[in-house]
Amino acid sequence: MNRPLADAPITEDDAFLAAALEHASVPTLLMSIVHLTGDASILDGPIRPQRTMPGDVDGGLSDADRAAVRSMALAALRAHRDRGGTLPPPPSPATIRSMMSFMVGEEVPDEYVPMFLEEMALDGADARGVAWDGVPAERRERLRVVVIGAGMSGLLAAIRLEQARIPYVVLEKNEGVGGTWLENSYPGCRVDVANHFYCYSFEPNHDWPEFFSQRNELRDYFERCADRYGVRARIRFGTEVLAARWNDAEARWELRIRSRGREETLLANAIVSAVGALNRPRLPDIPGRESFAGPAFHSAEWQHQHDLAGKRVAVIGTGASAFQLAPEIAKTARRLIVFQRSPPWMVPNPRYHAKIGDAKKWLLRHVPYYARWYRFLLFWPGSDGLMPSLVVDPEWPHPERSVNAMNDAMREFFTQYMAEQIGDDPELLAKVVPRYPPFVKRMLQDDGTWLATLKRDNVDLVVEPIAEITSRGVRCADGAEHVVDAIIYATGFHANRFLWPMEIAGRSGATLREVWGDEPRAYLGITVPDFPNLFCLYGPGTNLAHAGSIIFHSECQVRYVIGCLATLLRGGFSAMECRRDVHDAYAARFDARHDTMVWSHAGTGSWYKNARGRVLTTSPWRLVDYWAWTRTPGPGDYDLR
Repeated sequence: MNRPLADAPITEDDAFLAAALEHASVPTLLMSIVHLTGDASILDGPIRPQRTMPGDVDGGLSDADRAAVRSMALAALRAHRDRGGTLPPPPSPATIRSMMSFMVGEEVPDEYVPMFLEEMALDGADARGVAWDGVPAERRERLRVVVIGAGMSGLLAAIRLEQARIPYVVLEKNEGVGGTWLENSYPGCRVDVANHFYCYSFEPNHDWPEFFSQRNELRDYFERCADRYGVRARIRFGTEVLAARWNDAEARWELRIRSRGREETLLANAIVSAVGALNRPRLPDIPGRESFAGPAFHSAEWQHQHDLAGKRVAVIGTGASAFQLAPEIAKTARRLIVFQRSPPWMVPNPRYHAKIGDAKKWLLRHVPYYARWYRFLLFWPGSDGLMPSLVVDPEWPHPERSVNAMNDAMREFFTQYMAEQIGDDPELLAKVVPRYPPFVKRMLQDDGTWLATLKRDNVDLVVEPIAEITSRGVRCADGAEHVVDAIIYATGFHANRFLWPMEIAGRSGATLREVWGDEPRAYLGITVPDFPNLFCLYGPGTNLAHAGSIIFHSECQVRYVIGCLATLLRGGFSAMECRRDVHDAYAARFDARHDTMVWSHAGTGSWYKNARGRVLTTSPWRLVDYWAWTRTPGPGDYDLR
């Protein structure tokens, strides 16, 4: 599929154009000017964006420089409009390469250029789309694929299977698409990756209402994708997979499913698991939890029938969900008590709750190449540049507070950010500044809302450990009982229980649960020995905690899976199984890499780790490496038959 360089032609007058340009990202405008004029001399001129930082789209330019660029852009857009929307020949590959480095204020290494060219699709082509040759139609028609889950990854798999013209069905336990954006409906639920990057590369959305949009907008986006790409008819809603067993003699999977209360068996040649990792809520093991007399529920299972206005509400947890929902509850609750086991680090982001005006949307829809370069501008600083600050320096003298000098500087910056908001309240500051290094746990986006909430007169932050839940509320280890009307558990998910609670039995008869135990492993996070033709999306070790977007990672994984299916079809094979030595070598590299990374910091727990402290959910790899490894499967990595 090809994407137009802009959604609509420019017909507006000069006054409108000038007003819209006042809201533009100036580095992005500079790139559009090159495309509009065919003149790249601006790259050698005096106006040069500074090094791009996460969240910055203005390049640190002076007011005079920004005004000069907008004036140039107005002239270029006027000429483009007046000549009927025609464009000069596109910049050469060498010029595009120079534009990348110029735009972000630093050298973009050669190894990254192909990845970003593919992501940006300046030629309008979807390079990750399926364009097979040499695959006989009759072979494709005999292949049956089951996709489990219709969230972001499951829909993506369905779209690519539809392009490949491979028969498939998507089994979804819920009554709609969207996955986490369907299931999580708590107040304040929103994405924490910039929305113009958190969308499929081949289906950009120029109408996001916020830079970090809320749950309803995200769910609606995936609903639209299901319809636009014609995959909704292939989804069986209200259908849950209970078990699957590989039949080696027939080279197929036999799935036991439950649909509308009735069980049946479904046969498939391959399974693509898109069940996600953060969709089975985890309730804390606190004594007396069942004794509470009022409403008590997990944030991912929000009970909207309960009006919390004017009530005393306990929120247990201070992770990502609590960070979003607590400020909303505090607006109307009589009292909000937040129970904190460990405080989160937060990244300053003034746009976290900001709306997007009509002028910005117009720019994305109408200015040639603007939207594509804007996506690059968001992606680059959220790429691999952060990695050096996350690598443990064994000689660093302060391992309890940071892992290297760069990490320590970040700690000082984040601490100062919190201190400036809190002001003269050393007791609160001591409660909210983490003792562990930045990035050990999930970093949270903040525009000042969180600490402002904790400072409200009707909000208390309790750091004393919880001893038990009583019929009236929460009793802490110091004996104090906090009487509340409702309890919200913002306590995360069973992140290490991949494909749980399904029973997936492989070629030997052993189940994934038996093989994995508390250490789920998969080659590239996708395939597992003894489980032929089983492919995982967002599988073990593929959560992103340093960069990128889970959608980018899923696009890499889905392309790899489609490549595996192509290997089967082109070779006339019926099964492919990851070789044990390949899998184990990858696992060894994975562990060795994590032993040098911040996420393995001793003495600090997180959902990235299993009970023994081994990091298993999170990727330690650079994005560019994972992208390269998943471009096409290596036939030598698999036993084919």
